[in-house]
Amino acid sequence: MLPLPDREPNGLTVLDTYSCSGGMAMGYYLAGFNVVGVDINPQPHYPFPFIQGDAIEYIRAHGHEYDLGHGSPPCQLYTPLNAYNHKVYPDLIGPTREAFEAVGLPYVIENVEAAAPELRDPTLLCGPMFDLRVYRHRLFETNWPLTAPAHPAHSAICTRNGYLPTEAKPFMTITGGRHSRAWQNAACDAMRMPWIKVPAGGDIPLGIREVCEAIPPAYAQWIGRQAAARIPARLPSAA
Repeated sequence: MLPLPDREPNGLTVLDTYSCSGGMAMGYYLAGFNVVGVDINPQPHYPFPFIQGDAIEYIRAHGHEYDLGHGSPPCQLYTPLNAYNHKVYPDLIGPTREAFEAVGLPYVIENVEAAAPELRDPTLLCGPMFDLRVYRHRLFETNWPLTAPAHPAHSAICTRNGYLPTEAKPFMTITGGRHSRAWQNAACDAMRMPWIKVPAGGDIPLGIREVCEAIPPAYAQWIGRQAAARIPARLPSAA
């Protein structure tokens, strides 16, 4: 694991559910938060304290212990590809929202654009808003006001999925497939996630899955700074 970057702590802790390999987690960390991740699956490269378990159950049992909740429920139900594979996926956006609301937690729920009908007044974030060479639109529902940076025009051309960026096509398309280690490392660079780069001899399929499921940390850093400005400081308990 790479050393964590320097940052200025804000004394707040975020609960990062459906954490995957920690793209959002790193952004919240850079915004000053302490981070605890929860995921139903093992996440060997998650860079912060991690609990393997059911996200909704954990929110309901422990959400009151945190200052902010983040949830990235699986997106497969909402993606257009599901029209072809005909698999059954759980609808977890509503139950995740209900769990956060039940414990009275300020929250962020992330998902793909196709999930817009399931989200309440979501805010769109995009890679060029943060000088990233990947478009990667994602929606964020919050129960507090969230603003987005100006949305630059999509003028740069993307490479096809599985291909490395070039001078003529400098933006990457980052979705699953049988890709090379060089591609996985380039995708990590594009999203600024060096801690999940696959080293020589490493597990390429795991690394590809991690980067393809990830959200650039810059998105969470933007969100986290706004959230921290709105969360009241915890008062010390009376002796």
